[in-house]
Amino acid sequence: MEVQMVRAPVIVTTLMFAFANAGLPLNGLMAQEQPKLQQDLAAACARLGNDDRIRDYDPVLRDRTALAFKRLFPEAKGTPADGSLETQAQYRCMNGKVMVCFVGANLPCAKMNAKRKNAGADGFCRDNPAAESVPAFATGHDTIYAYRCRSGRAEVTATIRQLDRRGFARALWVELPPR
Repeated sequence: MEVQMVRAPVIVTTLMFAFANAGLPLNGLMAQEQPKLQQDLAAACARLGNDDRIRDYDPVLRDRTALAFKRLFPEAKGTPADGSLETQAQYRCMNGKVMVCFVGANLPCAKMNAKRKNAGADGFCRDNPAAESVPAFATGHDTIYAYRCRSGRAEVTATIRQLDRRGFARALWVELPPR
């Protein structure tokens, strides 16, 4: 009984902390109000400016998200089905604008790893001392560098992703088109 009495305030405090850190108003914010906040992501981004939190797909933004997909992938035939948009589209705020990315195996929407030292590459090179390249499964898909192995040590060979000012892969994010 005592544990339950202590847990409820901890959960409420944790939720309040999460909402406050998200820049969301605490007064009267109930679960049923969250969809309304998602629908007005453009207004939230305009107010927040830069917010690196990744937000999941919002069906209210479907048409604009499909247009953004076409901008990022002009060679693609058509746009993804709704189910694919739901699992791949992610949003964030940058410079007061809504930005969208489409996550995939080699398309990381998270902040990138800009450290030249890479433990995964080091481990791969210990096992493959003369490998001409280190695969992404070893380096992680979020690194901005390509590596090779020289005498059992990882060596940077190229920068493969340019970053925006917030640390995300510039080529993977596009501004959500206006309504």
